[in-house]
Amino acid sequence: MVERYAREEMSSKWTQEARYAAWLEVEKAAVKAWNKLGLIPDDDCDKIVKNAKFSVERIEEIEAITKHDLIAFNTSVSESLGAESRWFHYGMTSSDAVDTGVALQMRDSLEIIIKDVKMLLESIKKRAMEHKFTLMVGRSHGIHGEPITFGLTLAVWYDEVKRHLKNLEETMEVIAVGQISGAMGNFAHAPLELEEYAMAELGLKPEPCSNQVIHRDRYARLATTLALLASSVEKFAVQVRHLQRTEVYEAEEYFAAGQKGSSAMPHKRNPILTENITGLARMIRAYCIPAMENVALWHERDISHSSTERFWLPDAFITTDFMLHRMNSVIANLTVMPENMMKNLNLTGGLVFSQRVLLELPLKGVSREDAYKIVQRNAMKVWEEIQKGKATTNEKGESLYLQYLLADDELGKSLSQEQIRECFNFDYYTKNVEKIFNRVFK
Repeated sequence: MVERYAREEMSSKWTQEARYAAWLEVEKAAVKAWNKLGLIPDDDCDKIVKNAKFSVERIEEIEAITKHDLIAFNTSVSESLGAESRWFHYGMTSSDAVDTGVALQMRDSLEIIIKDVKMLLESIKKRAMEHKFTLMVGRSHGIHGEPITFGLTLAVWYDEVKRHLKNLEETMEVIAVGQISGAMGNFAHAPLELEEYAMAELGLKPEPCSNQVIHRDRYARLATTLALLASSVEKFAVQVRHLQRTEVYEAEEYFAAGQKGSSAMPHKRNPILTENITGLARMIRAYCIPAMENVALWHERDISHSSTERFWLPDAFITTDFMLHRMNSVIANLTVMPENMMKNLNLTGGLVFSQRVLLELPLKGVSREDAYKIVQRNAMKVWEEIQKGKATTNEKGESLYLQYLLADDELGKSLSQEQIRECFNFDYYTKNVEKIFNRVFK
């Protein structure tokens, strides 16, 4: 864990204290289950549930000798108990406590991630409604295409995050699974009812058929779900970075009073938050590899997965949580510049209306091939003039492309000047925005 990119709410779920606390919760649930089944007397059960505790420092002392953290944990807890300690960890194997404890940590952490995603959705929705009809140019290949609205861009983000929310909720069902099936998972030393009672106590589902560990395809599902979410958040961040480029400058990360952008160039206002998000997303995706490689363990178990999970599980949750809060702040505080969006929309002298003209001509009986030639040849003239630095509008406010089209005799045979001018109407491109929003935000 890098503390710079950690929030206490999430990082506290993955401390050594939290790890052992989860184990203790599992062990107590097993004790209660044994009591329910009639093995552990009520008095002993009550003493264990009430008095069992551990010391991180003591566990570390014992582990230095035993070289086994679960045994060290059990010894530390037993020291807090009396004769009733004989029932602690009864009929269990290490993975019963460890994997089920991790399931509790993953469940609680995923609840935070789901809450984060809902927060992000609300921020995106608020800005989308604000900019539902804020015109801007749509780009493909980085090149101007046709008019859209910034609200539509945000609606795309909202719809994408909604899919991730669904994936996260489904992943919760996959990872909120525990076991108390004993060594090799054969239930030789404990009945299935013990596991069922204990999992009900913990709010988990039993692994239907464990061996000695919870199957790591579940963990891999978690890793890939977080990675997909991170990839979408990076997509949003990259678009903000592009919009903040000096040549574009349609939106900008909030720049606080007293903030500095460069140690050398005092004028700089850099997209540092979204660049940071790009880097964090790379790390979150990287955790997929060890998670997927952990699926293939030897026979009923080995511990090749253990070391990697001590890295990637805490870091994946902590980093994703931080990334989501950072992206939420970026969107909530984003400075949007509608005037610059309109300026850029007009930058190519009306070329963004080319398809509208193209589609009018077949309605007048012109073949698509001929229509394309007419529209494109005039568009190429505009590009040539733009390359020379010529103004893209005349003194009447008419775009360069409109001027060329109005002067095209072949085009004039099919479309009147009024019909050509009507093709340069921005309202045409926003007429279905409301319907799209009704689809997305229903």
